[in-house]
Amino acid sequence: MRILTGIQASGKPHLGNILGAIIPAIELSKQPGNDSFLFIADLHTLTSLKEGESIRNNTLSVAAAWLAFGFDTEKNYFYRQSKLAPYHTELMWYLNCFTPFPMLANAHSFKDKAEKLSDVNAGLFTYPVLQAADIVLYDAQIIPVGKDQRQHIEMTRDIANSVNKKYNKDIFVLPDAKINEEVMTIPGVDGAKMSKSLNNYIDIFLPESELLKQIKKIVTDTTALENPKDPDQDITFKLYQLMASKSEIAEMRANYLAGGYGYGHAKQALFNLMLNYFKEAREKFDFYMSHPELIEEKLQIGEKKVKPIAEATIARIRAEFKF
Repeated sequence: MRILTGIQASGKPHLGNILGAIIPAIELSKQPGNDSFLFIADLHTLTSLKEGESIRNNTLSVAAAWLAFGFDTEKNYFYRQSKLAPYHTELMWYLNCFTPFPMLANAHSFKDKAEKLSDVNAGLFTYPVLQAADIVLYDAQIIPVGKDQRQHIEMTRDIANSVNKKYNKDIFVLPDAKINEEVMTIPGVDGAKMSKSLNNYIDIFLPESELLKQIKKIVTDTTALENPKDPDQDITFKLYQLMASKSEIAEMRANYLAGGYGYGHAKQALFNLMLNYFKEAREKFDFYMSHPELIEEKLQIGEKKVKPIAEATIARIRAEFKF
C-alpha cells in the first residue's frame, strides 16, 4: 500500500506528536509491501507562520525527529512540499476548479480556526484543497490521520471523484483515511490535549535540566505526601504508563495507592523513564541537528525520487485540459 503523511513545520515535534503520530507511522512504514511518503508541509505552515528562518529551523527539527526514530529514507520517500511546489500548487488550482464553495465553507477545521485566530487568511480556507493535491499527486492510498482530519480526507475523495467522473476515467486514486480509534489523547502538563498552541507540551529533545523543568510543571492535586493517591486521575501517571513496561506500571500504581509517595517522586520517575526510553532518539536528534547537511542530503535525494511520480500525475490531468 502507498501511505502518505504530511507534518507541518510549525515547531519541533513534542511528546504528543511522537507517541501519537511519528512512532505509529514509522511502524506502519516497516510493514512488508508498504511504501511511505513522508513530507514536511512547509507550504501549509505559511497559514500560521510567515518567518522564513523559523520555517527553515522547524523543517530541520521535524526532519531530524523522523530520522531519529528510524524512518527509512532509502525504502520510502522523504521530501519537502515546497521543493515540489510547482506540482502541488498547479494541481491545487485544477482541484480548486472542481471544489464547491460550500464544501470549504462547511469545513469543521476552518470554522474552528476562524473563531479562534486573528489571522484568518485565504490559505486557511483553501487548506483542504492543497491537502487534497498533496495526496492525489502521489496516488496515495492510505492516509493516517487523527479523528479531526477525517472530514478533510472525505473532501479529498469527493474532489478527486468529481474529476474522475467528469472525464469518465480514473485520473486520481481515491484515498482512504486510516484512523486508529484506540489511540488515546496524549495529555499535556495541564491535562488538556498536548499542543503547541496551548503551550502545554513536553519537548523530549531538551537538555536534561530543561526537560526536568517541563515535567515538574505537570499539574497535580493537593493530596498530602503520606496519603494514598488515585493514579488514574493523575497526569504524571497517565504519561508514565504510555512508555513504561507492565511491571513498571504495576509498581508505580502500587506506590500511588500505598501512600507515602509524593507527586515529586512520580515526576522524577517519569523523567528517568523518558531519558531511558528516548535515549537513542535524543542522541540521534542532536547528531542530525548538529549536521544539517546530512538532513539536507536525505531530503534532496527524496525530492529527486518523488519528482517523476508528481510529473506523471500532472501529465495525466493536463492531457484532459489539452494544455
